Amino acid sequence: MKLQQIHFKAIFSPWTKTSRIGIAIGLVAVAIIPTVGKALLQSGPRNLPEFLNRLPDANDEEKMRQQKQTQQDFEAANAARKKQVAEQTAKLLKLATDLKEEVDKTGKDTLSLDSIRKADAIEKLAHNIKAKLTESNPGYHAQK
Repeated sequence: MKLQQIHFKAIFSPWTKTSRIGIAIGLVAVAIIPTVGKALLQSGPRNLPEFLNRLPDANDEEKMRQQKQTQQDFEAANAARKKQVAEQTAKLLKLATDLKEEVDKTGKDTLSLDSIRKADAIEKLAHNIKAKLTESNPGYHAQK
């Protein structure tokens, strides 16, 4: 059995030197790109100041909890005020309707003492409703 001698020049002869260099560069690039990309992703954004990129500490977490609790308390108080305003508005409507019927029954120049008392009650109730509405809208006074 005779061994044949292989000539490497014969194997690589169809490829030119530049195409072999191009293939080598391509293989190196394919090997390097994942590691470089991973390193860039781990470094994080470089344009942000450090205080924006840090995790909250115990004090910050406590402040966030307090702000959340305050917001929940405010929303609960607003819901209660809304319910009270709805009840008082229904009462105001009933009083105003009763007063109108009473005034329609009496003459044009006469008012009973009961009518005046109902008008005072309507005025107080309307003032109370307005106060509750302005409590639930803190920016109301600034808009005036």
